[in-house]
Amino acid sequence: MKILLVEDESSIANFIREGLEEEGFSVDLAENGRQGLQMAMDGLEDYDLLLLDWMLPGMSGIEICRLVRKESTQIPIIFLTAKDTVDEVIFGLEAGANDYIRKPFAFGEILARIRVLLRTRDGDEQVFRAGAIELDIDKHQVFKNGEEVELTQKEFALLEYLLRNKGRVSRRTRIIETVWDIHHDYDTSVIDVYINFLRKKLDDPDQPSFIQTIRGVGYRVNDHT
Repeated sequence: MKILLVEDESSIANFIREGLEEEGFSVDLAENGRQGLQMAMDGLEDYDLLLLDWMLPGMSGIEICRLVRKESTQIPIIFLTAKDTVDEVIFGLEAGANDYIRKPFAFGEILARIRVLLRTRDGDEQVFRAGAIELDIDKHQVFKNGEEVELTQKEFALLEYLLRNKGRVSRRTRIIETVWDIHHDYDTSVIDVYINFLRKKLDDPDQPSFIQTIRGVGYRVNDHT
C-alpha cells in the first residue's frame, strides 16, 4: 500500500514515515505544497491514500485537497493539523477530506484511521486469498491450508501486492516502485530473490508454483493456483 505524506515539519514527517514503513506501507514524502500537489497529480493511480498537513509553504493542504478532488473522488485524504475549531474541521471536510487528525497525535491513531479508510475504500476486504494461501491485513498473518506461515516484512508486502492484483499481471516496474519504493532505474533482480523466498515458503513441492512468471514482464497470481 502506497501513501503520499505532505508535511513540512521534518521531525513529524520522519516520525510518521518511519512508523508507516515499519507497518509495511510504502511512503513518499513531499515537504511543501507545490511539490505535494505535483506528486499527488502524477501518482493518482498509484497512491492508496494522501496524508496532508493543512499549513504548508507554497500551497495549503486545503488547496491540494480541492485540486485533487477535481481529478479523483475515490482516493482517501486525511488532514493533519493543529486547527481544531468546529468551523475549521467542517471547512476541511467540505474541501474534500475524509478524515481529520489534530496535532499532537499518537501514531496509533494515524494508523487506525488509515486502516479504517482503506477498509472502506476496498469494501471492507482485508483478507485476500489464492488457492490455499490466505493473507489477513489487519492481523498481519499469512496462512497456507490453515497453518500460519512466518514471512518477513518485505515478503508480506510483496505477497499483499500480488494478491491485491490477483488475476492481473503485476509488472516488475510497478512492484519495485510500490513494494521497494524505488522510482528510478534499478536492478529489479531483487524481486526474483523475494519471489523465490515466497515460493519456498508457500509452494507445494509436487505442484506448479502459485506465483506464475510472465517472462520479461512480471508475475501473476490466479485463484486456481
